[in-house]
Amino acid sequence: MTDAPSLEFQPGSGVLDAWVPLGLLDFDPATPVPVVETQGLTPVRLAWHQGRLCELKPLTTDQSPPSRMVLPRLVDCHVHLDKAYTWQDHPNLRGSYGGALDANLQEHNTRTVGSVLQRGERALKRAYGHGLRAVRSHVDSGGPGAEPSWDALLTLQQRWRSRIDLQLVALVPLAFWGSAEADALARRVAASGGCLGGVLTPPCGSAEVTHQLERLLRLADRYSCGVDLHIDEADHGPAEGMVQLLKALRRVPVQVPVTCSHASSLSLLPAPRLLRLAEHMAAVQLRVIALPLTNAWLLARSEGATPLQRPQAPIRQLQRCGVPVAVAGDNVADPWFPGGDFDPLALLAASMPLTQLLPWQRLGLAPFTTAPSAILQLEWDGVLRAGAPADLICIEGQGWSDLIRCPPQRQVLVKGHWLTSSGARP
Repeated sequence: MTDAPSLEFQPGSGVLDAWVPLGLLDFDPATPVPVVETQGLTPVRLAWHQGRLCELKPLTTDQSPPSRMVLPRLVDCHVHLDKAYTWQDHPNLRGSYGGALDANLQEHNTRTVGSVLQRGERALKRAYGHGLRAVRSHVDSGGPGAEPSWDALLTLQQRWRSRIDLQLVALVPLAFWGSAEADALARRVAASGGCLGGVLTPPCGSAEVTHQLERLLRLADRYSCGVDLHIDEADHGPAEGMVQLLKALRRVPVQVPVTCSHASSLSLLPAPRLLRLAEHMAAVQLRVIALPLTNAWLLARSEGATPLQRPQAPIRQLQRCGVPVAVAGDNVADPWFPGGDFDPLALLAASMPLTQLLPWQRLGLAPFTTAPSAILQLEWDGVLRAGAPADLICIEGQGWSDLIRCPPQRQVLVKGHWLTSSGARP
């Protein structure tokens, strides 16, 4: 047997033997069929130079099995940087949706550019050190805290642009997009490369909601902004918002991508109706971002009783109908959810018992890897191939259990350089 090479720390180049999910590998067509073990992993020698992968070579059975496991740097496509780390001063001790709204409003009224900058900087440092390469943050965009939040996050977008791709979504009540101020905000969002957003929670079955969505869609198309809605984040009124959105899209078809975050109450539909709805969603190319941690924490809460059903996006039913679905972290230490740490590996581990996704299957892993990249329309899809960025997360271990049983220690490779323990490149 040949010895596996150790990690090399020369700037910009190196070689590493590791277990990699087969679904995240794109070998040259002439490459021999790789060995794949029962967990969907294959042993590979990865080499990189000048910040790019230059060789992917399957290991053979006569070579030593790797002691490490590798994923690409990952993407969190739905967070709230403006309110992160505010739980301590603005807790939601009831753990309810209404309690979160109340505490969020109190916190929002205290925001300054400095406070959002400080929290956002802390969040992005954690995200970067944990192995995230892109983040989409929704931004509270109405009320006194809106201007400080946007000023701070636009500053952070530029400050971090060489390390993390930060996309911003204007989060407002849906009715805002029919107001006199809507055009100015849409222009600002477009200039940042961001998306227009809004909130649809039941009751939202009226014609006025449809008209509000139509105004939003026209504005997004005019400024070539994607749309990312908080929709059906509820434990009642199954799919009311999604039905309204599909109706609006029939009247106002758009060229920009439309994403539905949460989509929790869809799981309350009878199976035949859910199937029909999912087929309609796929037909208009909707994307869905599931947010299992916050939804499991807030929804179906009843004092003195454990919920027997926890609404969440029906990930596998949507996938089977051709709807792309990503899983994201949502809230971190704010009134909506007291936990989290902008850690994609911890998110994967915590999501598994809630969603019953199996990461050793292609569709079980896609919500954490390739789907977020596609939804954010990133240049790199997250698949490892010759010429792809040398951006990796490396952990000690030989299988999925090593990755998910607790947030593991890791080494993060960015453009061919290993990060130091402080999160800086050597």
